[in-house]
Amino acid sequence: MEVVTISPTFQVVIPLSIRQSLGIKPGQKIQVLLYEDRIELIPILPLKKMRGFLKGIDTSLNREVNRL
Repeated sequence: MEVVTISPTFQVVIPLSIRQSLGIKPGQKIQVLLYEDRIELIPILPLKKMRGFLKGIDTSLNREVNRL
């Protein structure tokens, strides 16, 4: 587990090992979420990288008879 320090201007440096494993680049946007009692940072991926990420998902579903 990595530990970071919050600067006087409330900035945080994401450790190198985490940046490398997630492929985070300078200038990339990151979504910040408050979840219960913690902060989550989620990298926002460009649409080109997201293409096909749902490949293989089961899209079939059972519909009500009167809706066919």
